[in-house]
Amino acid sequence: MNSDYENRCQIFSTSKKSLIGMIHVPALPGTPFNKLTPKEILNKCMEEAAIYKQSKIDSVMIENMHDAPYLKRNVGPEITSLMSIIGYELRKVFPNEPLGIQILAGANKDAIASALNADLDYIRAEGFVFGHVADEGIFESDAGDLLRYRKNIGAQGIKVFTDIKKKHAANQITKDVSIADMAKNAQFFGSDGIIITGTTTGGEADFNDLKQAKEGKLPVFLGSGITNDNIMNYFDFANGFIVGSYFKKDGLWSNDLDSQKVDGLVQQFNMIKKKKCLFN
Repeated sequence: MNSDYENRCQIFSTSKKSLIGMIHVPALPGTPFNKLTPKEILNKCMEEAAIYKQSKIDSVMIENMHDAPYLKRNVGPEITSLMSIIGYELRKVFPNEPLGIQILAGANKDAIASALNADLDYIRAEGFVFGHVADEGIFESDAGDLLRYRKNIGAQGIKVFTDIKKKHAANQITKDVSIADMAKNAQFFGSDGIIITGTTTGGEADFNDLKQAKEGKLPVFLGSGITNDNIMNYFDFANGFIVGSYFKKDGLWSNDLDSQKVDGLVQQFNMIKKKKCLFN
């Protein structure tokens, strides 16, 4: 295993806390809402990277959120190639911090390939365990295929953080499977971390879901709904906090980053972490 991955990812454990900022990559070539050239897309992402760098956030992740309506599992080379380039340039800005990628919708193999080529450290994977119905259609779980692919291309060092009972999905099929059991099955299937979300983008997660997810031995990440007002309430319930919508102007995911909101939450997060450390 690459020691760089190990060193950078030490902050992702059940005993530590981390704050992860999202870069929602502008609509990529060939997608319905694409308006920018590849160079303009890259420049926009680097502008947001500079804001996160200035704030000294723990980690940054890129995601093709503007590519709606999303393809299911299989996206084209025009997507993966530019996501890889963005990730590669992002690594230059953050040489020592853990960086991640998600390629919607559920294009987990593509994300692993991009992560390997761009020297990123983790992917966010939906549809890893247990089938579900999302707005893109029916997802079969892909853990078996994904981890075999990861090994075949020599990318074992790249961590796979997995959503369970994810947002924007109907989970009626698995309503008799608890969050705790899902988390344990994800661990059995080789997940490196569990992500819990609310029901929609920016929606707050249920505290009980987080408590159940922590019954396993994997780090638990809160994948939506964190703000400066509620971070204290959630702090003890998760190991990592993925923030996207809150960091944007007016709290809308599609808007530009608000540097003051980024700085404010990073400072609040570090203050809480320091205070908790003093009393533990």
